[in-house]
Amino acid sequence: MALWQGKPNKKSTGGRLVPSKGKRKFEIGREKQYTKLGTQSLKQYRTCGGNVKVGMLAAEFANVVDKKTNTVKKVKITNVKTNPADPNYVQRNIINKGATIETELGTAIVTSRPGQDGAVNAVLIA
Repeated sequence: MALWQGKPNKKSTGGRLVPSKGKRKFEIGREKQYTKLGTQSLKQYRTCGGNVKVGMLAAEFANVVDKKTNTVKKVKITNVKTNPADPNYVQRNIINKGATIETELGTAIVTSRPGQDGAVNAVLIA
């Protein structure tokens, strides 16, 4: 079943709203693709105007910023420690923005949206 992101057929008051147009192809959304821990795999999506959006399905490495030395290193992700979006994501090793991940350098917080950006960027804690 397709996700539709168009206007509803009801007003905010609950009354009936007569639509002036039907559904359009550009109003279709897409299913959520969760970024899991594993060997890296990317998926390309066609967007408006024929542009391409890259989503990450699985991640193995993260670009980690060390604020003390002001450097960025590509580091292997070992584990997902906490995830404020959903506690179940920790058991399933799902990475999204705000998740705390365990890396070879130490603990880091994810600052990017891997499912949207196609990369895992993180900032080192402590």
